[in-house]
Amino acid sequence: MRGMRRDLTPAANPRLVIEPATAERWPDLADLFGANGAYSGCWCMFYRLTGREFSAAAGPPAKRMLHDLVTAGPAPGLLAYLDGAAVGWCALAPREEYGRVQRSPLVKPIAADDTGVWSVTCFFVRRGQRRSGVAEALLGAAVEHAARQGARVVEGYPVDPTDDRSADLFPGTLSMFRRSGFTEVRRSTPRRIVMRRSAG
Repeated sequence: MRGMRRDLTPAANPRLVIEPATAERWPDLADLFGANGAYSGCWCMFYRLTGREFSAAAGPPAKRMLHDLVTAGPAPGLLAYLDGAAVGWCALAPREEYGRVQRSPLVKPIAADDTGVWSVTCFFVRRGQRRSGVAEALLGAAVEHAARQGARVVEGYPVDPTDDRSADLFPGTLSMFRRSGFTEVRRSTPRRIVMRRSAG
């Protein structure tokens, strides 16, 4: 698949290329996540597992799980490249692949017959490239990618931050989703929100 070039916010950056995280790009994703596996060994498996499963899997087991998802396909997310180096990641998939989303009282589906929904669950941007628009470019590309895969709606679970605890911002922020055309459909707590936009 050809790269999906996106404009960074606030200024366009034609050097940024966004690609699906396919098997041949696994080394780039592993390098981006580093020894800590993105956030405390999560390897972006938090939303795919129950709390008990995630506690048991954090670290090398979670890395193997993500590796298996990437190598088996379809791609479980997108990678942003700058000058050939991976600088950002966005996880997305049909909502039913995220067991924690399905069961969460905060973000679970609003209606049982709500189908064709893809979830954007996590962002990770390399230190030094944060606050430069990489995550927002990934979000825009995620909507395009989901639409090409047949999604009807794209859903995200951003936070409305009251401070600057970066680890808490991994689902993205309310302001970023708003700028990308998402609207709020539920707010279960002051900081946890469900936002949507049409994939069409």
